[in-house]
Amino acid sequence: MINRLKYSLLFAVLFLSLMGNAQNRTYCNPINIDYGYCPIPDFVKQGKHRATADPVIVQNKGTFYLFSTNQWGYWYSDDLSNWTFVSRKFLRPEHKVYDELCAPSASFVNDTLLVVGSTHGKEFPIWMSTNPKNNEWKELVHKSEAGAWDPQIFWDADTDQIYEYFGSSNLYPLYGFKLNRKTFQPEGEAIPMIALNDDEHGWERFGEHNDNTFLQPFLEGAFMTKHNNKYYLQYGAPGTEFSGYADGVYVGSSPLGPFEYQSHNPFSYKPGGFARGAGHGATFQDTNQSYWHTSTIGICTKNNFERRIGIWPAGFDRDGVMFCNTAYGDYPTYLPNVKQSGEFTRWMLLNYNKPVIVSSTLGGLQPNFSVDEDIKTYWSAKTGNAGEYLISDLGQRATINAIQINYADQDVEFMGKSTPKNGHQYRLYVSNDGKKWTLLVDKSNNKKDVPHEYIELEKSATARYVKLENVKMPTGTFAISGFRIFGNGNQAKPTEVQNFVALRTPPKVKGERRNVWFKWQQNPTADGYVIYFGKSADKLYGSIMVYGKNEYYFNGLDRSDAYYFTIEAFNDSGISARTQVTKVD
Repeated sequence: MINRLKYSLLFAVLFLSLMGNAQNRTYCNPINIDYGYCPIPDFVKQGKHRATADPVIVQNKGTFYLFSTNQWGYWYSDDLSNWTFVSRKFLRPEHKVYDELCAPSASFVNDTLLVVGSTHGKEFPIWMSTNPKNNEWKELVHKSEAGAWDPQIFWDADTDQIYEYFGSSNLYPLYGFKLNRKTFQPEGEAIPMIALNDDEHGWERFGEHNDNTFLQPFLEGAFMTKHNNKYYLQYGAPGTEFSGYADGVYVGSSPLGPFEYQSHNPFSYKPGGFARGAGHGATFQDTNQSYWHTSTIGICTKNNFERRIGIWPAGFDRDGVMFCNTAYGDYPTYLPNVKQSGEFTRWMLLNYNKPVIVSSTLGGLQPNFSVDEDIKTYWSAKTGNAGEYLISDLGQRATINAIQINYADQDVEFMGKSTPKNGHQYRLYVSNDGKKWTLLVDKSNNKKDVPHEYIELEKSATARYVKLENVKMPTGTFAISGFRIFGNGNQAKPTEVQNFVALRTPPKVKGERRNVWFKWQQNPTADGYVIYFGKSADKLYGSIMVYGKNEYYFNGLDRSDAYYFTIEAFNDSGISARTQVTKVD
């Protein structure tokens, strides 16, 4: 009888430990990969930390490949959810740089993957592989004369021609040239493609809120996508360290232009919410030919270049307008090969700014920083020891579908691409009274490095309290920038927002028309709001998430054009109807 009970308990614990391990149908930004640590000594003077950016994802024969800055390798995945890291250095010993493939280009030519990193010289190789999963590479070009920063090699499959685009500067434009199809060396001089016009485009101005104009904005991250015989040249601006870091696009009829500014810009933009920033990225297709966009998310706390990676649904509308959907883009979203692919699950955030109980607190790194929806702030326990914990009170019994654990870097010891002996080890418990706890997920033997752990429960749970208990950290203290619990609060969703107005200087009146001041009546049942904007009532592709306030200053308009706006409220139980679309000249 005792043995039978022992085996029953063992089975129960095993079942609970696997609840979060079933094949995910959803993901949550920032994506959960084993980000390397910053390798540059001058960049870690305020604390060692993970860092990567400038991602590019390409897909071939059902496998996705992800490359990004300073990772000493790359990842591959069959579903955009579970990623396998391949350790690889692409630079030769004589290069002697910290940047092991900074802002790399990765692109397929037929079934051959080409990779090259950023350089201002003419000594970097272009690598090629027909079997990147197995880390089989050889040099296609020993020394590329097309040395450039933020490069992208683009293969025009219809013409079988190769082009390269590049540029990263607050002075010079983006450039492009044709590469010889046989030698892959440049043919002729680089041709200027596009330049910033921040006098017209408010979102291109430098600064966290496009208002720190002490410095000229940066133009970078060239990426080309061809769709219906049109060439979409994408670019990042105004600076990677800002929440408003975004991607815009120009459109042309040939690979080297001329290009015209797409009226609906920026097309990839996420200035609000937990994971902020959606610039310097790449657009790719899944196996169903649906479009996605990957880009840089800023943390920028310990250094301006402390960053992560996001993936957002994207596409082209019937008029050929390129768009990217970042509304609720850091909430659970359906993955490819799911019927609802690219759609927001409508699992709401259950614990925004709600009470937190912790085992200990290190200095001013306070408990509620773990639930304030700000990736820049975090709570830290005094140690990284087993038994340190965080308890989130949802306020009422709620339905829980998924949990995201965003670890922060406090007192970490690593630099470069480290391989910890153990991954993040933890346990999750739930309770209805805060006293009697039930084990929900057991990752106490986890060997994976999961800095942005995302657990989609195979079967939803119902509870008021959720407890995260540390077992072991790979390095540093037990620190959390976002303990995010998703599901349904089972209460009333907010009512429609009242008295929404957008205040903007009218045409032919002296004033700053690149700015608009949104005001609305505070809704006491709302956690936050999403403002949608665009230059057509049926193309409100831009969005801004605002928590806990009833105003927002937006400095990202194009000076000359009229805009359309609407707003909706949300809380832990749902989303209100949108207000009537308002046109503002």
